[in-house]
Amino acid sequence: MSEHAPVILDIAGTTLTADDRRRLQHPLTGGLILFARNWESRRQLTALTASIKAIRDDLLICVDHEGGRVQRFRTDGFTALPAMRVLGEAWMLDALTATDAASAAGYVLGAELRACGVDLSFTPVLDLDFGASSVIGDRALHRDPRVVTMLAKSLMHGLLRAGMANCGKHFPGHGHVKADSHHEVPVDRRALRAILADDARPYEWLSTTLASVMPAHVVYTRVDDRPAGFSERWLKEILRGQIGFTGAVFSDDLSMAGARRLRGRELTYVEAAALALDAGCDLVLLCNQSLDGGAAVDALLDGLGEAAGRGLWQPDPDGEARRLALLPASTPLAWDALMHDPVYQHALERLP
Repeated sequence: MSEHAPVILDIAGTTLTADDRRRLQHPLTGGLILFARNWESRRQLTALTASIKAIRDDLLICVDHEGGRVQRFRTDGFTALPAMRVLGEAWMLDALTATDAASAAGYVLGAELRACGVDLSFTPVLDLDFGASSVIGDRALHRDPRVVTMLAKSLMHGLLRAGMANCGKHFPGHGHVKADSHHEVPVDRRALRAILADDARPYEWLSTTLASVMPAHVVYTRVDDRPAGFSERWLKEILRGQIGFTGAVFSDDLSMAGARRLRGRELTYVEAAALALDAGCDLVLLCNQSLDGGAAVDALLDGLGEAAGRGLWQPDPDGEARRLALLPASTPLAWDALMHDPVYQHALERLP
């Protein structure tokens, strides 16, 4: 096995193909991300995750499962979780009841996913709700970074109780820009001091609680001309050096338009992945590229090894240790046992 397996890829269907199995065995593959297209039922999802772990038990099985409009599995018993803004609204009525509701949401979210074999959800969103970003919108907890911090910490406590790690996103903050980085490169022209005093405060206040962080595909022009996920300044100097973050850093999806347009040029996936890893990411995501046969996924896996040989990025044993640390350390409750668990039943009652 490679001393560093940084690639998080995807699969097209509800079962593994021969190509999927080959890619998951690749030494640079560290895990995969699931989407709604990979879902038919709890039984099917549980069988799929078991087949993935049978190939390599260290593969990290991830999903974007936040609640509200970003929840990949919604039927066959999965609880419809509220958008995170609902927790922020609850805070304004009764702060301590809202923190308990956030912990309940984290526990339900984590326990249901783990019962089906999923290791990690990319949550919580730590972006501030400026009312400007359509792509963030009601995914944000609140405008006040103090409220965001306390609710996110409570949510992460619920995840922890379910045996699941967490991922704060999108560092240092995506909420102030209107552009959607899925389609274009958003630009934030504020000064570093303003960003650190507001958007980035949750990362500072949660620096010993966050297990992983995902940077934004946003260019903060007064700090660096590269998006944060490709910026040594943001990742090594500020996130690691200044804030002191010690967990794993994921790139956001490299297939997003905002990911690969750099200084007027469109990067290849290999160039983008190598740049992100060299800048300080431990893991890189390439999503939705398995749908047409997966040529782009194969090109990334093959090309990234060659790029390492050319010195464009350096495999990092510490990055690999941070990836492995995100794997759950406890045995999850099976679904039927979870449905009768008093902790789970109480958490359902405490959801907002």
